[in-house]
Amino acid sequence: MVYRCTRFNSGHIHAADERYGTREALGPHGVMLFFTSDAPTEPQGFRLHTAFRLFLAAPESNDLRALLADLAGIVKGNIAHAKALRRSWHPLGPERSMVNGGDMTLPPDATYAGAGVSTLDSDDGSWYQLAQTLRNPSGGYRRSAFDLKGRCYVLLTDDTAIQVDRDPHARSGNSGVRSSRPLEPNWNPHWHNPHKNLTEQGDYAIREVWRQLASLHGALKHHLCEEPAA
Repeated sequence: MVYRCTRFNSGHIHAADERYGTREALGPHGVMLFFTSDAPTEPQGFRLHTAFRLFLAAPESNDLRALLADLAGIVKGNIAHAKALRRSWHPLGPERSMVNGGDMTLPPDATYAGAGVSTLDSDDGSWYQLAQTLRNPSGGYRRSAFDLKGRCYVLLTDDTAIQVDRDPHARSGNSGVRSSRPLEPNWNPHWHNPHKNLTEQGDYAIREVWRQLASLHGALKHHLCEEPAA
């Protein structure tokens, strides 16, 4: 999961850099949906599938909190619409799909595992500020997209929250991963986890991202995992 998020965020930032300033410019935020299917031959016994949605650069796609709130509203509207017509709805479609890339076709036994966010905004600044510095460096050192940080937020159906701070120049051993539940198989249950309440940590903006992601994830989880099949 962490590797998938890191790889997606890295791909996101390079695609945004390549398309910056064009009519197809990408916005700084993307949404990931995770599913798992049985795979007895895999070491962990399952296969992870990731579908995603990237957004074109536009005022309505620049504010992550507002974007997540809008998506949660769309999901709830799609669910209500399908119920009224006595139909089923799935975030991957074929009708009213909320994704535009990744694993668009799932095995029949695939189940919803969680939702995540990829953002190109970081502690160093917003994506638009950083993209400008790549093209108009103020000092002698010229950076590229390979030097920029990124961040992911993930909520899983077992209530695990994961935050991944991707830093290409991080010191060895600093993974940038925080999780409300230990991800290491050899974790001693008696050890203290400083990130147990991860979604309540950070500044107001970060807590709001968690809150809005929880609303989106909660709607999907209730519909895909808890409601009886139509």
